[in-house]
Amino acid sequence: MSARASTFVDLIVWQKAHQFVLSIYRLSRKFPQFETYGLSSQFRRAAVSIAANIAEGFRKRGKADKLRFYNIAQGSVEESRYYLILTRDLQYGDVSELCP
Repeated sequence: MSARASTFVDLIVWQKAHQFVLSIYRLSRKFPQFETYGLSSQFRRAAVSIAANIAEGFRKRGKADKLRFYNIAQGSVEESRYYLILTRDLQYGDVSELCP
């Protein structure tokens, strides 16, 4: 039996989300400069939102409140999936490791 998480950092889902954020920052660093305030910024914000909402939801006491933050994180996952497709189709980088 596994120990109960004492902070959001203990959550495997948060750890994976954080690694995803780091990967997106590395990937988007290679985007064309004209995408700095476009796709690069949107992509980074969506990725960060996944990990940030998991972290915020972790401390919420009420089930409905907790689920609301986890649902927002889930929406950001879907947004990031689209940005992966767009990155691939615009040939801005190799997303094969990140895209299902």
